Formats: sequence, C-alpha cells, structure tokens
Amino acid sequence: MTEKTTIKHFPPPPGVQAPPLSFGARVGDLLFISGIPGFDANRELPDGFEAQFANVVTNFKRVLSEAGATMRDLVKVNVLLTRASDVATMNALYAGAFGPAPYPARTTCVVVALPNPRMLIEIEGVAHVKG
Repeated sequence: MTEKTTIKHFPPPPGVQAPPLSFGARVGDLLFISGIPGFDANRELPDGFEAQFANVVTNFKRVLSEAGATMRDLVKVNVLLTRASDVATMNALYAGAFGPAPYPARTTCVVVALPNPRMLIEIEGVAHVKG
C-alpha cells in the first residue's frame, strides 16, 4: 500500500476575512504560498505602492515562519503588478526584501486588475521547507 501524502494548510490569521483559500499549503518539503496583497494587520490597504509592498513582505514572512521557513528558502515567486510604472520601484524594494543574492526564480507580470481595484501588487511563491 502507498501512504497518502499529507497536506498541511496555513489559514489566514484570526480576524482576517479572506476569500476561501489557505494562505499557504505544505506538501512534503514544498510550501505553496497564495497570492498575498498589500493589506495591513487592520485589513486596510494603503494607497502607496511602497507601503503595499512592505505589507506583502510582512505577511509573506509570517506564512514562511509558521511553516518553519525563511525568505532564503523561497525557490520561485510570481509578482503581479497593476502598473508598469511600479516595476523599477518593485525591483529596488525586492532586492532588499528578498536578497541578498542569490534570489529566488521570479516572474513579474503587469495585469489589468487584481480583485480589489486599489491593490497595486500581489506576490505568490513556493519555498523549500526542511524536515
């Protein structure tokens, strides 16, 4: 008989109303992190790109930490932006938040819209989690 693979789900933090999803799901040594927008702890979405990016990083680190990983364990990230004009700023902020090199593999896409019209960025990722 083969053993069934266990999936561990990481729900949204208490009090956060999120769509029907897990913030992260781990199977084996891989952690899949859902697309995380720039909401703060009060579920507010700041107007500025830099503030939204900082909130994404804070929430990303929380999910990674709950799974026993760090930013250095990221293997692949996908960045969704709603404005092409934010690419240079995102690259500068990303280098500090996801570095130093070597960085995870990355795809950056400029999309027409995200679920909330005020969302400027969303990042999802895959991390390798030891043990």
